[in-house]
Amino acid sequence: MKHKMLYLLSMLLFSLMGLSCIGIANADLPDFEQLRKNYYDSHPGKGSHADYWEPIPIQKYWNPKDFYKPPKTVQGEFGRDDCVGCHQATSPGAFHAWKNSVHSDLAAIRNLPDSDVRAYKKEKLAQVEANLVKQGLLEEGQQLDQVGCIDCHGGVGKETVNHAENLVMPDRAACGSCHLNEFAEAESERDQEWPQKQWGKGHPSHAVDWEANVENTVWAAMPQREVAQGCDMCHYQQNKCDGCHTRHTFSVAEARQPEACSTCHNGVDHNEFENFMMSKHGTQYQTQGKAKWNFEVPLKDAITKGGYTAPTCQVCHFEYKGEYSHNLVRKVRWAFNPTPAIADNLGHPWFEDRKQAWIDTCSLCHSASFAKAYLDAADKGTIQALAVEQEARKVVTKLYDDGLLVGQKTNRPNPPAPEKDAPGGFFQLFWAKGNNPSHVERIHADMWEHDLIKHYKGIFHANPGGFTYTEGWSELLKDYTEIMDEDTRLREAAGKTASAPASAPASSPTGEKEGGDNSLIISGLLLILFGLGVAYMVLRPARIKKPEEVSEQDKEQPEDAGEQGREQE
Repeated sequence: MKHKMLYLLSMLLFSLMGLSCIGIANADLPDFEQLRKNYYDSHPGKGSHADYWEPIPIQKYWNPKDFYKPPKTVQGEFGRDDCVGCHQATSPGAFHAWKNSVHSDLAAIRNLPDSDVRAYKKEKLAQVEANLVKQGLLEEGQQLDQVGCIDCHGGVGKETVNHAENLVMPDRAACGSCHLNEFAEAESERDQEWPQKQWGKGHPSHAVDWEANVENTVWAAMPQREVAQGCDMCHYQQNKCDGCHTRHTFSVAEARQPEACSTCHNGVDHNEFENFMMSKHGTQYQTQGKAKWNFEVPLKDAITKGGYTAPTCQVCHFEYKGEYSHNLVRKVRWAFNPTPAIADNLGHPWFEDRKQAWIDTCSLCHSASFAKAYLDAADKGTIQALAVEQEARKVVTKLYDDGLLVGQKTNRPNPPAPEKDAPGGFFQLFWAKGNNPSHVERIHADMWEHDLIKHYKGIFHANPGGFTYTEGWSELLKDYTEIMDEDTRLREAAGKTASAPASAPASSPTGEKEGGDNSLIISGLLLILFGLGVAYMVLRPARIKKPEEVSEQDKEQPEDAGEQGREQE
């Protein structure tokens, strides 16, 4: 009896422990309803500058939450088969993309042998179905046959949709209703906080890129809305998932290749793709990767099972301490562009921890010593370029403050509201009228927004030509030279002396503190005073003694003894 009681108590204890573990596991699972609420509550919509611009029709595709309205050209209630049959004829490209996708035949996933590298998708599918059961969109034990047009554009599990009234353009939350973990990971980018407030919370990241767009004053101010929406075509990842997972295929194998990033991460201030492709990593990808690597393999197995011999964008940026997720900012340090506020704080634990995380990532292929040596060089090279730009910034700002810019007193219109005038401002890359911007300001805008960023991204993506000569350092110095020449010309024309700032030391982006030059002057004055003192002691005339001070010994000395004494002093 005693043994039986002990057995029952033991079973009860283990059962309670098991229930406790289940409770903890469930507590760790993302709550979709809360995620969706947070997503919509924090979405900026048209932003704080909403009164200054109106959306044009194409923008309903970049921000469907605020702008999408169903087309009235097709009226009526349609079912699943109607969607497929109609779009096979009217938009065959979209139809075939879907037909060849995983979404069109989920049974194919369930039937994969465990030896197939795609077999991990069986567990993913089970998670999706569990999420939908929890939301009441699937019955317990029910399986999905496919994800059809109506599931994304009408609602998961719906059998019909009123095309003219209830059709939707899927957003992040719609994708998240099935892909819950990925939705939660991507949204977690919002939690990032910089220790010295170099950027606002969550910035810069895909999770707030639409917010960054609509809160940009020149974007809101531009009357050329068709041009401005070009920014939307990249700054919509906050709104949708098809920037990386192209509709209607939504292929993860595609999204794991560098070209998936290239649409947005290219050009003068986002030129990561070019730098990667011209690095040794990119060379490996182009010469071996496209033919030999298996992009169906999950990123965590890319090297061990996928045959990768070099990293892709995704291998580096999705990884953090051995884990891969849709939060891409857990190792961010310099972020979008270098600033003194970042350069001056790289020794802070927040930055040091992230640097170590990068060393760990690079150590997947390199030694930790090599990784640290390269990252140290990249940091210092970036700081050296920042010092050049900061010196030029002071010159342009001083010209503006002194009222010496071309046309500043006669032909300098203010930019349209809500933008405000400023020397070498970001707005001058996208708006011009009269002599605003002047030539020297536009050069500086190119310098900090283009040359400096290309240099920084070239060095960190290991593209030597990109950061040393073709795009970065050399272009930075060319623009620096033009700014200094223009400063001299404008000041000479105004009858003033050109400013001649001393070169900032390579280790400091902001140059010496104001007391640096004064200390040199003080040291020089002290040396001069010391020299005068020594000269006085050597050259001062001998004191003539009074008659009563002359001793018998003095009387016996030769006449030149006084000169000898002065020489000994």
